[in-house]
Amino acid sequence: MSIAAKDTLPPLPAGFLGKLAAIVGKAGIITDPADMVPYLEETRGLYEGASPAIMRPANTQEVAAVVTACSAANVAIVPQGGNTGLCGGAVASGEVIINLGRMNKVRGVDPFNYTMTVDAGCILADLQRVAEENDRLFPLNLGAVGSCQIGGNLSTNAGGTSVLRYGNTRELTLGLEAVLPDGRIWDGLTALRKDNTGYDLKQLFIGAEGTLGIITGAVLKLFPLPRERHTAFVALEEVEAVLELLSRARIASADTVSTFELIPRIGIDLSLKHMPETVDPLAERHEWYALIEFESGAAGGGLGDALEGFLAAALEDGLIVDAAIAQSEAQRQQMWFIREAMVLAQAPEGASIKNDISVPISKVPEFIRRADAAAIALCPGVRPVAFGHIGDGNVHYNLQQPVGADDAAFLARWDELTDAVIKIVRELGGSFSAEHGIGLLKVREMADFKSAVEMDLMRTVKNALDPKGLMNPGKVL
Repeated sequence: MSIAAKDTLPPLPAGFLGKLAAIVGKAGIITDPADMVPYLEETRGLYEGASPAIMRPANTQEVAAVVTACSAANVAIVPQGGNTGLCGGAVASGEVIINLGRMNKVRGVDPFNYTMTVDAGCILADLQRVAEENDRLFPLNLGAVGSCQIGGNLSTNAGGTSVLRYGNTRELTLGLEAVLPDGRIWDGLTALRKDNTGYDLKQLFIGAEGTLGIITGAVLKLFPLPRERHTAFVALEEVEAVLELLSRARIASADTVSTFELIPRIGIDLSLKHMPETVDPLAERHEWYALIEFESGAAGGGLGDALEGFLAAALEDGLIVDAAIAQSEAQRQQMWFIREAMVLAQAPEGASIKNDISVPISKVPEFIRRADAAAIALCPGVRPVAFGHIGDGNVHYNLQQPVGADDAAFLARWDELTDAVIKIVRELGGSFSAEHGIGLLKVREMADFKSAVEMDLMRTVKNALDPKGLMNPGKVL
């Protein structure tokens, strides 16, 4: 769906782009239509963006100067990181895009304070590497690790596969630097773990998707680098078994479970069909699987024995029906490949209506059963693909079009099928967006799901910080 035709861009004040170019220099502005394409495309192809210019400032001062100029001229802005978001939060519909990709420096690492201070444009994989070079771990990890930027991760409060143990991006952040909608710089780059001096302002910007300001830097928490890690791929016949299995895993590992991912059989089948590198770890087919990982910052802690004992007891009690333990890093990567490949393998199967929901962990099996029944009743032949981070209650609930169905006709039922799923989420005390954010895609659900008081409070904050409404307009609210 196109949200702005390129020939209907709002007019800019005379000489405005020249003023911006003077701030950032030749390397910091893109206006050639061909060069702008990567910044206007959206990951899922649901939106076609449009912008008069892509600004690529080199530092916080340049960001502030560009924002100041835009504010003075009443020109709206879309902040953008790696442009890997899944809800259209970085899509422009005529606004100037400020992309932070050139701001990619690690400003400092303090191994003894277990922190690093970074520019917002740093690629997540690069931050993981720098932490490892300092014998530390930065645990945030998600599918777009090689291209997403930490500023975008912060702006969407990204989750990923390690939330069970380490928390969302919000929990991994001590301090922030942000440019406000009027161009002022707020320096909140504290590395303190205790600072009880009023409002925790960084929390306003984390998860706000660039609607309250532009995150330009952050102080991130580090952890001991794992010295021992053990991975298992486990088969279950009933999805209900994941609850007891997760509980036992946490106890058996002394709560060092870093990953507990639910994978359905259809996910493996799609991966085997479309991703030739896929290797099925188990000989027999089963309905459900869990990818489980124990890790510790200390070697020789007996985690391997703990994993084997945990799995043996679960097998004896009938909680699981089969299991494979990775015997090498190559086998571990094969297991992880399935988790990532099943996401990519859905595209060749046709259209998919995607939901990123969370419910209390104890309600995950009930949600899946009820959502499957509701979706199939509305659309016979639809193929539910439910997977995700069961350790934190986050289910990626995707509905694959029926075999042979028309893509456009199926996608036209997005609201109908999504409403049926969200109705169940609401009844179970959950959220319609667990880690992907709101962006453009879920603004309707936001208005329906949130109470009038919640919406009023959020609008009050938005109006206080961005009274002109120039910062990522149309997103979230």
